[in-house]
Amino acid sequence: RLNADNARFLLLAVLILLYMLCGAAVFSAIELPTEREAKERWEERLENFTRRHNLSRAELRHFLREYEEANVAGIRVDDIRPRWDFTGAFYFVGTVVSTIGFGMTTPATVGGKIFLIFYGLIGCAGTILFFNLFLERLITVIAYVMKSCHERQLRRKGVLPHNSRRGSGTSEVDSLAGWKPSVYYVMLILCVASLIISCCASAMYTPIEGWSYFDSLYFCFVAFSTIGFGDLVSSQNIKYESQGLYRFGNFVFILMGVCCIYSLFNVISIVIKQSINWILKKLSCKCCHRCQRRLFHSRRNVVMPGNVRSQRNISIETDVVHESDTDGRRLSGEMISMKDFLASNKVSLAIMQKQLSETANGYPRQMNSNSKQNGFSGGVGALAIMNNRLAETSVDR
Repeated sequence: RLNADNARFLLLAVLILLYMLCGAAVFSAIELPTEREAKERWEERLENFTRRHNLSRAELRHFLREYEEANVAGIRVDDIRPRWDFTGAFYFVGTVVSTIGFGMTTPATVGGKIFLIFYGLIGCAGTILFFNLFLERLITVIAYVMKSCHERQLRRKGVLPHNSRRGSGTSEVDSLAGWKPSVYYVMLILCVASLIISCCASAMYTPIEGWSYFDSLYFCFVAFSTIGFGDLVSSQNIKYESQGLYRFGNFVFILMGVCCIYSLFNVISIVIKQSINWILKKLSCKCCHRCQRRLFHSRRNVVMPGNVRSQRNISIETDVVHESDTDGRRLSGEMISMKDFLASNKVSLAIMQKQLSETANGYPRQMNSNSKQNGFSGGVGALAIMNNRLAETSVDR
């Protein structure tokens, strides 16, 4: 039988696959008509150009393929600054170690590609470690702030005294010391922080890069989430007003945005895991109910209250003694689970037997002169069998 981890993994894989199929269907329905229209317009322009300049379609297509190769190497029609100067190379390594990878600049030499493999291996691992450490400290700060707000609310309600300190020994302070913020509040705070950073960055990109505000927000999400399509890339024009200040602001916004979105993704993954656990719990409960019903209908030698055996008049004690080996193994399994239950809940067997006895009788057990004085009488179910045997042993002695 699959354990819980494997079941969770399989369910998550199925959900991700369904999520990808739905996303593919939506994007195909939205983007495919526009792609077809653009292709028709391009074919019309290509036909007009070849007819006007008396060129063959094969020659023109060969020329366009050469331009595509030059475009990959960083050559553009308009004059722009070199992409592999020091500032351009620094921007490139930033996109590498942050796993953004816009794709507008890529190494063209064999040496550059080999160096990128080893450089990215160490750089990406170190950056992921930095993001994890940043997430720990961010969660610590958020938890401290939320805990302080929660403590103020308790003091306003009068649950905590105004002069109380942590570790004073009272139950309220102890409960406050063990208090932890909800993951949903942390997710909400990270969402708001990411949205604020994206809006501020978009307000900077819109006038400087000449993008619309929506395109700037789109670039922020693609860059901060390290998706990095490369259709919109900042700091690629040849000149900017206050170029040094803009590049510094661009670096700071990308760093802050990537850290916040990475932390948000981790918190959302916790929520997804909780949702998967809830689904598995619901499925397991339904399966357990079905199995219990089947087991209830298929079990033999079951003693139910109010039911009398028709084949033979045998007491409960005798029935336990004459059970088969299979039933004996079943009872052994029940005793093991009972032992684990008692150990995990720190409940003694005597106290549990007393509570079960009082629950079955409907009132606390009263010792009178007619009852057995050995203290072993009473009990319910498997505990009653044990108590009756102990009572008989005590009487015989």
